[in-house]
This record gives sequence, C-alpha cells and structure tokens, in this order.
Amino acid sequence: MRVIAHGSFVLSEFLMNIDSKYIFPIMGKWLNEKNSLLLDFSNQNAELRVLDLQSTSSFNDYVFDFLKQKGKQYGHGGYLENRMIYQRSTHFQQGESRCMHLGVDVWCEAFHSLYAPLDAKVHSFANNNNFGDYGPTIILEHEFEDKVFYTLYGHLSLASLENLKIGDNLKKGQKFSELGPFPENGDWPPHVHFQVISDMLSKSGDFPGVCAPSELEHFIKLCPDPNRFLLETGKAN
Repeated sequence: MRVIAHGSFVLSEFLMNIDSKYIFPIMGKWLNEKNSLLLDFSNQNAELRVLDLQSTSSFNDYVFDFLKQKGKQYGHGGYLENRMIYQRSTHFQQGESRCMHLGVDVWCEAFHSLYAPLDAKVHSFANNNNFGDYGPTIILEHEFEDKVFYTLYGHLSLASLENLKIGDNLKKGQKFSELGPFPENGDWPPHVHFQVISDMLSKSGDFPGVCAPSELEHFIKLCPDPNRFLLETGKAN
C-alpha cells in the first residue's frame, strides 16, 4: 500500500532534488539574467522611504519605470525579505508587525498567464479583498513521488476564479490563472505572490504570506524557498 507523506518531510530538500525536467516554470518561461532582475523591497532600499506607498499608482510607476529602464520583462525576489512596503496597509500591522516575506514575488504586466508547475488539483481559492491583501488567490495541491505539498498564487485577476472548482485537476504546464490589475488584485502593482507550503494547517483559500520576525523560525519550515519553480538556476541570484 502506498504511503503518502503530508507535511512530515523536509520540503526544502525534497524540492531541490526534483529534476528540472519534471517542472514547468509558472511564468511559462524560466526567469534568468536576460529577462529579469532582482528587486529590493527591503528596509535597506532608501528610495522606498520617500515613495508614497499608499498610492498604488505611484508604487506601480516606480516598479515598471525601473523595469523599463533596465530593459527587463520581469522583476522578482523577496523570499525572507524584511519589507518596508507592508507599512502601506493596516492588514499587516495588527499585533506584532508582520514584515517577513514568505514567498517570492514576480512583477510583470497584468494578465500575464500562470501555469501549473506540476500535475495538481485545486485545493482551494478565495478573494481576499482587504487593502494590501492577496486579492484573488488560488492554492494548488501537488502529489509528487508520494509527497504532498501546496503552491499558493496571490494577486490574480477576478476572472481567474470564475468557473473554478475545488478538486479540479490540472496537468503540468496547463494555464490556470493570470495576474490581476489593481485594485482588484488586492491593490498592488501587478505581480504574483508565489509560495510553497508543506502543511496548510487546515486553512483554505488563504495562508500567511508575511509573518512577524518572532514567527520566522516556524514559518521557514512550512514555507521553503520557491525559486525552484521560477529561476533557471533554481535559486535567487
């Protein structure tokens, strides 16, 4: 009898041992130095201190003017980054401030297609529509080599949730959603928040994408580096 492991294994090691031939990049192509660059939204970025982050339009211009200036289609990064940009929303300021980013963001034009990295089924979905939240969100469940884990996609278009059903099956490389424009995407410049999760902790349609510094040790175990499904090298530059 097959034994399926749910969250009882070291997901980070498991992911790095998956041969890339079994993975389809979620953006439809691998991100590399030719088409993308690493963006810094940490507290060390002095430009953010003078930017009106409450204005999504100003934030959007900052991101996409920079990408245009550098001649890149995509900006990416942010795993475990201590981020200033969450100060724009009270959603992250209840109790101890949540500022540690648990996924990777890929910033590019709205309506860019997203693809299943492996065979999957739809675990859950929701429109988390607080200001600065995920907006439309889809969580996929993957079973690979008798291991089960999850991938989360936030800041999608509302159309991505139409006609979606829990349990829907997806094949590796199948388009299943697209990036949303602001304000429907949680009111952010267009990007996807992509996160890998070993255990959903009984949650549905949502999962913390940012945590407080005191929670980081716990969440690192649940949410390993997701760059395996994004970058040609499999890890951040």
